[in-house]
Amino acid sequence: MMRPTRRPSEADNALWSQFTTAISPLAGRRAPAPPKPAPTAPPRQAAPRPITAPLAVGLTPAGVDRASWQRFRTGKLATERRLDLHGRTAQRAFQALNAFIRTAHAEGVRCVEIVTGRGSGETGGVLRRELPFWLNQPDLRPLILAASHPHAANPGSVRLLLRRVR
Repeated sequence: MMRPTRRPSEADNALWSQFTTAISPLAGRRAPAPPKPAPTAPPRQAAPRPITAPLAVGLTPAGVDRASWQRFRTGKLATERRLDLHGRTAQRAFQALNAFIRTAHAEGVRCVEIVTGRGSGETGGVLRRELPFWLNQPDLRPLILAASHPHAANPGSVRLLLRRVR
């Protein structure tokens, strides 16, 4: 039975060329001409660790035990820092939030509170509506473990449980 023939790939040709440069040909024979160099692919960059679940305010996240989540959700875990975004435009509020979370995480702060205010509309103000989207940004999401309102009657404030610095 005959085997189907397969042509060598460029990688195979490059490997064979590298091998043949290390040996000398038999008497009376010539060394084969080296093949053209294959184009090199750009080096791959390490991709950041993907976060599977988006952050949702008030939902129990994976990786937090029941007792810790209960202490955090009910407000028994003290907040170490607070950021008040009242009176800021959305762009300035986002910049302040980004800097605040990065600084708090770098300093090892575990629990912070973000005050957006309730807003005047039915669904709240612009800052209150935008906050979940900002927290799920690829550069901020890996720093945050959980989010919850400190009290059911206070939707204008969100407490964040930050990941530990490893």
